[in-house]
Amino acid sequence: MGTDLTIHEVRKRYADVEALAGVSLTIQGGEFFTLLGPSGCGKTTLLRCVAGFLRPDGGQILCGGDRLDRLPAHKRDIGMVFQNYAIFPHLTVFENVAYGLRARRVEPTEIRRRAMDTLRLVQMDALADRRPDQLSGGQQQRVALARAMAIRPRLLLMDEPLSNLDAKLRVEMRTEIRRLQRELGITTVYVTHDQEEALAISERLAVMNAGRVEQVGFPWDVYQAPHSAFVAQFIGTSNALEGVLQQTAAGRSRLDIGGWTLWGRSRDGLAQRVLAVFRPEAVSLVEDNRGSPGDTIGEGVVVSREFLGAILRYRLRLDGGHLIHLDEHKPDAARLRKEGMRVRFVVRSDDVMLFPVEEGS
Repeated sequence: MGTDLTIHEVRKRYADVEALAGVSLTIQGGEFFTLLGPSGCGKTTLLRCVAGFLRPDGGQILCGGDRLDRLPAHKRDIGMVFQNYAIFPHLTVFENVAYGLRARRVEPTEIRRRAMDTLRLVQMDALADRRPDQLSGGQQQRVALARAMAIRPRLLLMDEPLSNLDAKLRVEMRTEIRRLQRELGITTVYVTHDQEEALAISERLAVMNAGRVEQVGFPWDVYQAPHSAFVAQFIGTSNALEGVLQQTAAGRSRLDIGGWTLWGRSRDGLAQRVLAVFRPEAVSLVEDNRGSPGDTIGEGVVVSREFLGAILRYRLRLDGGHLIHLDEHKPDAARLRKEGMRVRFVVRSDDVMLFPVEEGS
């Protein structure tokens, strides 16, 4: 079982920029936890504070009850996987993986056993004698993973480790990383800006914005029940329309959006100006005004369409000028809507999330 990691009110400032504004997180032993957010949100800064590459200006970082923030980086018992792999070009695959074990003065026979065992885990044992310049990008990343895991650290930190790989290999490697992490039970903190990757790989995740944690939760909960407009718009593709709240009754609210009436699920704390957020999959094409009670019927003109394999994504312009996305699953080639065609659609009110419009927006 892995070791718990507790981050309490950690702060970090660069001149006038508050990179971390009192971040607190609790990560369970053996958990695969992801820090997700846009560039500049503080996720890599937080990871580097945990690793010991940066010293926080305030707060505490504890691992298994020990104060990590009081220890130098080389005494924290942490494995780190970087975006650029950072494997030694002059060493063989085996020597790269054995490096950390030698630095810890492990017995030579044990070094050989543990290095080869870890290479077998990442399916690289057959290439143990090769040098990095003889490997593909995916193979180099496996070596970086093996080197970090061979020392059996109490924490494994991963900073955008798949961003340099092609799309197909990223999917394969994230599955492999998750398998290895489960097998070894190492507490893992993973940093990415890729929402799909975070949703697919994480047990839990924290969405960060401007040095703060916006929401922590299971991937499904964060996607389906975002706590803020930022999370709703950052996770996945969303339609976001600003309107005026007109009526609230029976758990639903009616909005006026440029002359179009939209119904959504009501919530506390709404003022007159409201942001309505709904996913493209919450919108369906219809031939007439049919829809479930309380749903919204709308009309728009097809501006563009994208074929994305399992879905066809339409971009529609409403009469008031707003643009929305609509996803059609299993599209019928005989019934494709052409650009410039006027279409009718329905939006399910239960899928329309309402948020107060932030001041200054």
